[in-house]
Amino acid sequence: MKIYESGENYLETILILTKRKGQVRAIDIVNEMGYSKPSVSVALKQFRENGYIETDSNGFITLTDAGLEIAKKMYERHQVIAEILMWLGVDEETAYADACKIEHDISEKSFNCMKEYYLKNKNKSKN
Repeated sequence: MKIYESGENYLETILILTKRKGQVRAIDIVNEMGYSKPSVSVALKQFRENGYIETDSNGFITLTDAGLEIAKKMYERHQVIAEILMWLGVDEETAYADACKIEHDISEKSFNCMKEYYLKNKNKSKN
């Protein structure tokens, strides 16, 4: 199954909520993302069927290794791109909003080059 932008956002949100709350249920995703309960339910069913998440008998959602890999990749991209944008002078709110859009479309090669350049140069401009 090809994961599209919305799917990447779901998996990243599950990762973020897990870090924040420890345990995640569907209602937490509804509240965080602002989607309807039926939409989240359909998406989670697809993720379960495709091996990206598991749900226990209490309704708690965990990412499988495959789901965690995608979520971590998106989370890293989101954080690094937002940091780069803020380093360039963009305000925090705009930087995070734009990073969310960019993270899904940028190639691995371009992201890695941007990240490498940023990590090499971020302290130089502060002097």
